[in-house]
Amino acid sequence: MTVLIITHSRDNECVDNVTAALEERGSRVFRFDTDRFPAEVRLLDLHDGRGRRLTLRDGDHALDLAEVTAVWYRRMNVAAGLSNGAGEELRRASIGEARRTVIGTIASLGVFCMDPVQLIRRAESKALQLEIARAVGLEIPRTLVTNDPAAVRAFAAECRDGLVAKMLSSFAIVEDGIEKVVFTSLVSPADLDDLDGLSVCPMMFQERVPKALELRATIVGQQVLTASVDSQTLAGARLDWRREGATLETRWRNDRLPPVVEERLLRLMDQLGLNYGAADLILTPDGRHVFLEVNPVGEYFWLEQPADLPISRAIADVLLGRAARRG
Repeated sequence: MTVLIITHSRDNECVDNVTAALEERGSRVFRFDTDRFPAEVRLLDLHDGRGRRLTLRDGDHALDLAEVTAVWYRRMNVAAGLSNGAGEELRRASIGEARRTVIGTIASLGVFCMDPVQLIRRAESKALQLEIARAVGLEIPRTLVTNDPAAVRAFAAECRDGLVAKMLSSFAIVEDGIEKVVFTSLVSPADLDDLDGLSVCPMMFQERVPKALELRATIVGQQVLTASVDSQTLAGARLDWRREGATLETRWRNDRLPPVVEERLLRLMDQLGLNYGAADLILTPDGRHVFLEVNPVGEYFWLEQPADLPISRAIADVLLGRAARRG
């Protein structure tokens, strides 16, 4: 069996861990660093009267894509190093063509993919996630997405535990070479008085949910592998644990969701058509599990060792058809 991993050259140890697990199981692995395409990696897709020849070449390593039995779509950063010497407009067009080439090639292989790009893009909709989560019985926070300041003020008046604001996508601003991430933030009375920015960019507002623990449930096929952390021990992490992510990295512990919550998460994944997702939940002080979101290609590298979660091995088993999977 041969597994094609779609990633980029600066990806983290997850790729190496899954590669090792696949090779331990007797599989061949080919890593496609998309940031090096089309400048360095070569793709040949020839159709003629005799059939099709499809080859991927990276230096001295070549892969006949007809041999691929599964694809792990991990990350994509196509043409990241492409020069803009010919102008920014041409550069954007070239990147677009390169992306279409890679995505089209993956789709045309006709093999199991974890997960198809079009399903990942669909599942990234927070509105869709919340609607499906509610329909399958998961508890969700009261949520408002809007660009209407009056609606935000009225909603805030109904939220007795306070209001938080967050973006609908992974959002960062680069200033002077420093990436500044937009974290979940508490909405203060002063913020409610100054909501003019909504005319430029809508936002998501949610009723603040009290936390006993924060949980990360990594769903791989039909497995739910869960870790938890007490983010409330650090003042900076109480609203968004990522603010103190480095400090909390070693404090994640192996945990288990109630069977009914696991079953509902799997139903959510059934509806999304995904075999992989990293779901964030809150355990409230009174014992309720509240679903926040699921990231279709969410990270897990910091969980495997401290929480003793065999996520890389689970991914390898699904890719090789050794574990139950969707599609």
